[in-house]
Amino acid sequence: MQCFFVHITCALGRTYEVAAAIADREIASEVYSVSGDYDLLAKFYLDAGKDIGRFVAENLHDIPGVERTTTTLTFKAF
Repeated sequence: MQCFFVHITCALGRTYEVAAAIADREIASEVYSVSGDYDLLAKFYLDAGKDIGRFVAENLHDIPGVERTTTTLTFKAF
């Protein structure tokens, strides 16, 4: 399994709606509201060898209120 995080910028006033949509899809292991440059931080696990870019595009970019995503790949947990 490959772990990665997606930082999500939402349209003004849509953060809770976007978080609920991600939770409803049951695709993220965790979704957090955060402070700073992004509105949400979501943690995902995907089988090794799967296309993370395609997963993000097909599962997050179509959610109303998602304006931008930034994906952070992980390598090793300590």
